[in-house]
Amino acid sequence: MSNDLAKALRLQSRACAFLGSPFHAELLNLAAADLEAGGPVTALLAPWMGTDVKAIISAAVPLRLLGALHDLVLSGDAPALTAAYPKPGATANAEAAWQEAARAMVEHQAGLAAFMQHEPQTNEVRRSVCLLGGFLTIAQETGLPLRCFEIAASAGLNLSWDQYRYSLADAAWGPDSPVRLPTEWSGPLPPLHAKVEVIDRAACDRRPVDLTDPIQRRRLLAYVWPDQFERLDRLRAAIDLALARNIKVEAADAVEWTARTAGPAPGAATVIYHSVFWQYMPPESQAALRKTIEYLGVGATTQAPLAWLRMEPPPENLAGMEVRLTLWPGGEERVLADVHPHGAAVNWRA
Repeated sequence: MSNDLAKALRLQSRACAFLGSPFHAELLNLAAADLEAGGPVTALLAPWMGTDVKAIISAAVPLRLLGALHDLVLSGDAPALTAAYPKPGATANAEAAWQEAARAMVEHQAGLAAFMQHEPQTNEVRRSVCLLGGFLTIAQETGLPLRCFEIAASAGLNLSWDQYRYSLADAAWGPDSPVRLPTEWSGPLPPLHAKVEVIDRAACDRRPVDLTDPIQRRRLLAYVWPDQFERLDRLRAAIDLALARNIKVEAADAVEWTARTAGPAPGAATVIYHSVFWQYMPPESQAALRKTIEYLGVGATTQAPLAWLRMEPPPENLAGMEVRLTLWPGGEERVLADVHPHGAAVNWRA
């Protein structure tokens, strides 16, 4: 029902406002009103008509709409829409932007609809801030170099986590880098003095983003909210670094790839990690991946340890986000931190 679609748009509007995108928050409210009035957004949302609110949110339909419009803006194919979107140093007018968006939905309906057929795929590089303390903890506790294997890596930007410069409260970590990741840090600092050496790294994704393809690069940028200019700048810098480092992500199923690739190896700590991925897996896939990682953990030793590091919502509170670490041998699970979904804040517990 269109009523459920309108509810979903307004729910995502509140989330956008909470996460610091007032422009997208207002745009979604305008989209909901347009839908209720039978406006041009109705045709784009027609594939989800009759779906309940939970399924609409699960399919990220409001984010698909926002991403499609931003992609059109970035393409330059709708100059009036591009002109109406947020720009540094100027106050964004969501109502004016929506008027241009409504025209664009008629003129560019086929392209927008095609964009929305695919689920959103993001690569928020500042999630590396949330994972950093986990990598440092593993390095300190094992005293070994790291083999890093990222699941659901998208474009693989967080595979280069050790090549970024981090600002944590009054402290800093990492090399001088064009990718600079500040965060609001609270609690004690992680072991910044730990010796970190990454001797192997690899990544998989069911449908990886090919950064050498300008259309796929643009799609990645389209899912960053257009009034969050620092996020866009960070993403562009991380893309440039990944291209310079020739980062590759293998197209593979997470369970099969992990079993084949990420077993423990003597002389190194093997780290399997992921961020904001678990909740999108079907329960049977979650169970299979957990079983696979735990099976690999059985084979871990003090000279070939295995770590499972993840940034995901806790099972009891899908609205929150935390970092957990399980380290074998032993298999002790710890909550290291509560974190912002985009890495804007970290409350370190460990």
